[in-house]
Amino acid sequence: MPPTPPAEVARAALNRARAAARAKGLRPGSPARRSPLAEPRTSGAGPTARDPQLLSDVVGRLMRDKGWRDEVSVGGVVGRWREVVGDQVADHCAPETFEDKVLVVRASSTAWATQVRLLVPTLLRRLGEEVGEGVVEDVKVLGPAGPGFRRGPRSVRGGRGPRDTWG
Repeated sequence: MPPTPPAEVARAALNRARAAARAKGLRPGSPARRSPLAEPRTSGAGPTARDPQLLSDVVGRLMRDKGWRDEVSVGGVVGRWREVVGDQVADHCAPETFEDKVLVVRASSTAWATQVRLLVPTLLRRLGEEVGEGVVEDVKVLGPAGPGFRRGPRSVRGGRGPRDTWG
């Protein structure tokens, strides 16, 4: 007996698989039945809410709906602070908070706080270029946060608080 050609072997295997599927109640080769609970199909090939969406589109819509666009853009500038203000200024001052269109910056010394106060118009112009006009309307510059004398070894109960010692 000559060997069976491969096409005949494949056809026989396909017929056995179809017979096994019919025995289980399946209908091979016909379109799948839809569940009556499934969403109705719409006519046309237009996109629906169930289609996959780009993450950037979803995040952009979320930021717009929640009103976070300005805060996120300022957050991007804070993350790139050194690039925006330059190395020398970034070494001596850092942004702290952003609320109600006011950026609060803390300087490392009172001399640098004065210097940054003089640079506020330039800084506002640069921030306007980076995040858009009107997002940051004011920059408040704070000096260094030093230790207080309300508690610790230099405090006096009932005293008048931190004063000069010149008498």
